Amino acid sequence: MSLPSRRRLLAIGLVTALVAAFPAAVSASHSWGSYHWARTANPFTLTVVDSVDSSWDSYLTTTISDWSASSVLNLTRQTGSVAKGKTCKAISGKVNVCNNRYGNNGWLGVASIWASGSHITQGTVKVNDTYFNTATYNTAAWRNLVMCQEAGHTLGLDHQDENFGNPNLGTCMDYTSSPGTNQHPNTHDYDQLEAIYAHLDSTTTVGQVASNGSAPGWGRMIRDNGRSALFVRDLGNGMAIFSFVIWAR
Repeated sequence: MSLPSRRRLLAIGLVTALVAAFPAAVSASHSWGSYHWARTANPFTLTVVDSVDSSWDSYLTTTISDWSASSVLNLTRQTGSVAKGKTCKAISGKVNVCNNRYGNNGWLGVASIWASGSHITQGTVKVNDTYFNTATYNTAAWRNLVMCQEAGHTLGLDHQDENFGNPNLGTCMDYTSSPGTNQHPNTHDYDQLEAIYAHLDSTTTVGQVASNGSAPGWGRMIRDNGRSALFVRDLGNGMAIFSFVIWAR
C-alpha cells in the first residue's frame, strides 16, 4: 500500500490474519497478543522456507541461528523449489521468507501471520529491496535488524520498545534509528518465548495443512498516533486482517 506522499516515512509492519473480530490485546510484556504455534512438545522445529536471493542468504542464516538459540524452538531452513516472487505465497505450517523490489511504499519489511483463534498456522516475511538497495539501508546492521525482527514476529513476539529516541536495548525487537547494537535477539526475547510456549497444546499447527494464501492490502486506517498506526481489512465470515505499522522518520 502506498503511503501519503506528505509522510515520506519508512515502516516495518506486522500483518495478522485472524479468526476474530478484533486482535487480542498486547500484554505489558512483548508477546504478540496470545498468538503462538500450536505444538505438543518442546522444543519444536519450525521450517523457514528460503525464498530470498543470494544478497539475503547470509542474513537469513544468521536469523535462523539466532532464534534457534531459544530453548523452546528450532528453526530449520528449506531450500529448493520454493514460493518466490512478489506474492510471497504463504505455505501451511511454515514461514516463507522473500525479498523483492516491492516499491517506494514506505516499508522496509512486513511480517504476516495467519491465525486460527490464537494458533498461528502459517507466516510470511517480506523485505523490500527498493530500500535495501540504497546506500542508507544496504548495510549488514539494517539487514540483520529487519530480518531478525520480522522473523521474531512470526514466532509470536512484538516489539520491546517503539520509541526511536530511547537508547538501544540490544535486541532486534527494538525500534531504532541506529541499528548497530540491535541486530540479534537478547535474553528478554528468549525469556518471552519461554513464557509464550510454556504450555503445550493437544494438536499442532507446525507443518500441518491449512489454507494457503497471501496477505491482501492493509485496508483502512482506524488509528494513527503519529508514531504507529492500525489498519483493518474485513474479509467477511468472521475473518479480518489487522496491520500494525510503526513509522520511522
